[in-house]
Amino acid sequence: MLRKTENPGVQVDVALVHYPVNNRNGETIGSAVTNLDLHDIARAGKTYGVGTYWVITPFKEQQELAGQIVGHWTHGYGAVVNPDRSSALSIISVCASYADALSGATKKFGEKPLVLATCANMQDNTLEYAKIRERIWYGEPVLLLFGTAWGLSSDMLATVDGVLPPLCGSTGFNHLSVRSAASIILDRLLGVHDSVES
Repeated sequence: MLRKTENPGVQVDVALVHYPVNNRNGETIGSAVTNLDLHDIARAGKTYGVGTYWVITPFKEQQELAGQIVGHWTHGYGAVVNPDRSSALSIISVCASYADALSGATKKFGEKPLVLATCANMQDNTLEYAKIRERIWYGEPVLLLFGTAWGLSSDMLATVDGVLPPLCGSTGFNHLSVRSAASIILDRLLGVHDSVES
């Protein structure tokens, strides 16, 4: 019998895109892989049942750096002293392009996933969290794209099936780290939200 937190039909991958993304001037750039993004998004992903966390960077040196960090925690000394961290980082797969991640996810799921981007601004093809959550919990495979730097490039946004609504607080300030945004979005889509009765 399944507990409320278990749903074997959930098929969700996340991808952290380092190219093509925007800089503060709206120019397309490639950003650097960071240790915190690897660890924190992997831990959130593992908590919420993400299958694979694709780390996308076309830069060979950055691929090697990410591989060394993941290897330390999954096969090196870190795996021995911190097995929980090892379990989390084991879902990371480093690849060179979005096409590689999409191909890998499609092969794993047996069909092309619904590709959803995240963005700090409302887009014409924005889809509601509640509707996406329902589709996920009915077994539709989904690939969530998160952008580093100042977000996914317009060319990248033009390739996706939809965009999730931006995360907004009650202030005019809106510049969450990608790690924070990923955690909040995963909770909205995959979290167990029991009501508390008094």
